[in-house]
Order: sequence, then C-alpha cells, then structure tokens
Amino acid sequence: MEKPYTDKKEKPFACDVCCKSFSLKSNLIRHLVTHTKEKPFTCDVCSKAFSIKANLTLHLRTHTEEKPFACEVCTKTFSLKSSLDRHLRTHTKEKPFACDVCSKRFSEKSDLKKHFRTHTKEKRFECNLCNKAFCEKWYLKTHLLMHTKEKPFACNLCNKAFPEESRLKTHLRTHTEKTFACDICSKAFPQQKNLKTHLLTHTKEKPFACDVCGKAFSVKSNLMMHLRTHTEEKPYTCDLCNKAFSRKSDFERHLRTHTKEKRFECDICTKRFSEKSYLKKHLRTHTKEKPFACDVCTKAFSQKSDLKAHLVTHTNEKPYSCGICNKTFSWQSCLKTHLRTHAEEKPFAYDNCSEAISLQQHFQGTFTDSCERATESMPHL
Repeated sequence: MEKPYTDKKEKPFACDVCCKSFSLKSNLIRHLVTHTKEKPFTCDVCSKAFSIKANLTLHLRTHTEEKPFACEVCTKTFSLKSSLDRHLRTHTKEKPFACDVCSKRFSEKSDLKKHFRTHTKEKRFECNLCNKAFCEKWYLKTHLLMHTKEKPFACNLCNKAFPEESRLKTHLRTHTEKTFACDICSKAFPQQKNLKTHLLTHTKEKPFACDVCGKAFSVKSNLMMHLRTHTEEKPYTCDLCNKAFSRKSDFERHLRTHTKEKRFECDICTKRFSEKSYLKKHLRTHTKEKPFACDVCTKAFSQKSDLKAHLVTHTNEKPYSCGICNKTFSWQSCLKTHLRTHAEEKPFAYDNCSEAISLQQHFQGTFTDSCERATESMPHL
C-alpha cells in the first residue's frame, strides 16, 4: 500500500503542466486527468463518463437509489458521505469556512469560493457566443438561455419543460403528496417546516425582533432580510447589469427581466406570467374570488392594494400632501392629477429677475441655465 509523506510540507510529486504538487503519486495521477480531460470510466446505465473510478461508483447510486449514510438527528439518508456531512451542518449551524479578506464564515466550501470572487472580481466563465464573462457558472447558464431558449429539463408527469434543473425540482413538488396538514384551515404542505411557518399566520406570533428598530417577525429569515435595510447590505449582484439586491427572491425576479422567462401559466386561459404572485392575481379574474374584506363595512376586494385604497374612505386619512399648496389627498393618484393644475402656473420668481417659471421648469432646473441673474432664493419642494 502506498504510504503518504507525513511531512505536510513535503510533496515530491509535481504536475508538469501546472506545477501543483502532491504527497501521493496516485493523487498526482488522478490530478493529471483534469488536464487531459480523459474520462475512461463509463456508466453502463446512462453512458455518463467520469475521469475517476470513485466518481463513477458514487454516480451509480443515483440509479440504485442506495443511500447508506443516515443522519442520527433526523434519520434522513444520503447516497454520499459528503452530502451527509453537509446536511449535519444544518443541525449544528457550524460554519467552518472563513473568508481571509472579510472573515465572513460559510457552512460550505463552495459558498466560500463563490463569496471570495466578490473580492477578486474574477469572471472565469465565458460565453462562447458573445464572449461575455461571469463570476458564477450558473450565471453563465442563465445567460446562455438568452441565446438558445432551450428548456432541457422536462417533467415526466406533465411534460412541462424548464431551463434549469432547480426549477424542475420545485415544479415536481406540485405533483407529490402534501402530507403535513394544518389543523385550523386544512391547508396541506409538502414539508413540516412549511407547515410551522404557516401556523404563525393563525397565531400571529412574532418571536423574532429587530435589535435596531424593534420590528418583529414571525419567521427568522424575514428578520435577516429586514436587517439589511439597516446595514444596506446587498449581497446579490446581477452579472448582466450589475444591479444589486438585498433579497435573493428580488434578485431571481430581476434575472427573469433579462431572460424574459414567464414560467407561471394560467390553467384556464394559458396566459403566462413571470411571477407567481401575478398569476395568483390573474386567477381571481376567472374565479371572481375576493379574499380581502373590509373590517368596517365587509366590502370585499380581489386585490390587497384595492382594500388599502378603500380603507381611507373610513378613516378619512389623507397621507399625500402637495408640496406647493399643501392640499392633501387620500390617494397618490389624486395628488398626481392635482399637481398638473400647477404645471402651467408660474409661481417661482427670483429676487433679482422679473421672470417667473412654471412647476415643470422648477422640477427640471432648466431656467437657471438661461438666466444669469437667478439667485439661490429659488424655492425648493
């Protein structure tokens, strides 16, 4: 049996291609395949090829569905030991991988690598069609859909196709049995954690409070997202236009503005939408459902925004104020309409100039460019 060199610094087996060194000759041989791209080990079931026999052995478990590694905490099983180790960190909350630049810690090495590229700005994934480069492989995959429009991941149950495997997996849950039911409203969920989150909508319990402003949340993840409004942290950056987001859901929603993907389809009229919330709103045009009821007069509305607009008829609240004449309005749309009445007026005059300007000129700041006598006494909204 091959014995490794015990001295950590001693790695006598060096790669002639990239000069990387190894303590074992077998490790060097295994590494060399990454340069030759040779894949001599082929799966008899699906013909997928691998450079290392160990990877083939692991792959075969995807066909046999063998899962020999069980979690002692929740009894969940895994086909790979590395997957079990990764899963265990969800229980221990351990984050063993730290960034050398900013000390931020991660539970996965892959997440650390991704994070590190935010410091180096390295973009090593390049599009073969337009040469645009990306820091993450999945950004490149998303970008390629703009060229190919390909949807390679199809559902075996309904033949619906998706551009990404993760979206297919999400879709498949719509076919699986929902085993966790709410005792209060009978709504069912595929996972127990989803049921626990849902139950808080009945109890109104908000156990997670913000240390900065005291605002409370029913779900810890919502608190974490809220904290970014104080720190102004925006960890999710679009590689296509460099726009940054504080929430992953907003980031993913934004990405679809580039791909033009509309993955939510109405079963009644086949109209498609980019967001699930848009589909839900649209479905009410078919069902005539009005789930948002006024507590004062019981009038019901199909949209939450319509209920909010209606409520001010009871409270007489007028939160929208005109900056010119201080007139107040219940709705923003009414304020916008009112502002047009000032558009043709010329209420803004200068101390050293007989000229007067309109509201539109005041907003645009165009008058000061043409009148040299204009002073700093120009009023501001």
